[in-house]
Amino acid sequence: MDSKITVLEGIIKDIGEELYQKWYNALAIEDRTEEASKAMSVNAGETAIWVIQKFMDKFNKAADELKGE
Repeated sequence: MDSKITVLEGIIKDIGEELYQKWYNALAIEDRTEEASKAMSVNAGETAIWVIQKFMDKFNKAADELKGE
């Protein structure tokens, strides 16, 4: 199986990792558990996908509206 990822997948992965790191760094030291880390990692990935999808939807809608002008 080919392990190449698309540009968009790479962007989503990078943003998810950066978001996770930002959240993890904001936690108090005593709250930095393996369980919290795993939950934040999953949430960061899902949040990155959601934000990018929302951005693309709004961007495409705006572009379609501009085409009509």
